[in-house]
Amino acid sequence: MTRPTKRRDPRQPLTLATLRAAGEPDYLVRRRDFRRVYRGVWVHRSGVDEDTPVRAALALHGGEAWASRTTAAQMLGLPVPRQPFVHVTVPHAHLRRPRMGLKSHVTQRPRGLTKVRGMTCTDPVTTFIECAGMLSLVDLVVLGDALVERFAVSPEDLLCRCRESRDYYAGPARAAAELVRKGVDSPQETRTRLLLVLGGLPEPVVNFVVRDDDGNVIRRYDMYYPEAGLLVEYDGRQHARDNKQWKGDLGRREELDDLGRRLLIVTYEDLYGAPASVLRRVRRILLLRGVKLPPPDERWRDHFAA
Repeated sequence: MTRPTKRRDPRQPLTLATLRAAGEPDYLVRRRDFRRVYRGVWVHRSGVDEDTPVRAALALHGGEAWASRTTAAQMLGLPVPRQPFVHVTVPHAHLRRPRMGLKSHVTQRPRGLTKVRGMTCTDPVTTFIECAGMLSLVDLVVLGDALVERFAVSPEDLLCRCRESRDYYAGPARAAAELVRKGVDSPQETRTRLLLVLGGLPEPVVNFVVRDDDGNVIRRYDMYYPEAGLLVEYDGRQHARDNKQWKGDLGRREELDDLGRRLLIVTYEDLYGAPASVLRRVRRILLLRGVKLPPPDERWRDHFAA
């Protein structure tokens, strides 16, 4: 009786070592239905997906590596700028397998690890600290804001872990963690808030909730200056609003007028094309509403295109 062969998962990468261990010929991966991911690593074309580069990188290192830095952030669903390399880390230098499109790092420091879709990567806080060596302050705070929303980590816990860390980039990680806030819904909201703070304006309340007399939530706003009754909302819609949206916006403004509040909208074009104008508009309204402000801060120019 012929023993049934176990069907191979097409998503799992193959190396010469795994082929030989399974008793299969080397020429198998030279068939047209296999795709080379890195030198010495192949995957069946039917199993290619967004995780293939990471699975292949880990397979190349024989199970002694873990995904790290921005690659780990992407696996965890955290927003980072597009990266040209897959990053993995190994505990010893002789385990590195340099390849085009792949960067392997070495550390013997303890690392918090987790599993994502069957692949090993650094845990969210470890990933945040490691990314401090690759990302700008603004991009790292964007990552941190998303981290505290998606995982059971508070901004205070994140800052504490960064303060306790002895990693090389613990300093920049602490600086970013001090600016991380809970309740932020999108990267652009984080960027808008940081523009205001780095421009020398007071830090607004994040995720301000308006309730009716019965305590029911009527609306949520991205940011709020309670001393001035000023609401700041990032609006990423770049195309003309339809009639229903337009009427809804008018109704919202009328409600705010009744409450003595002012709404300031920041668009994509404002944030990326005219950040100085955003700062002037917010500063002007705060001053008109009696808020005492320090002189403008020019730190924002290091992080936003003038």
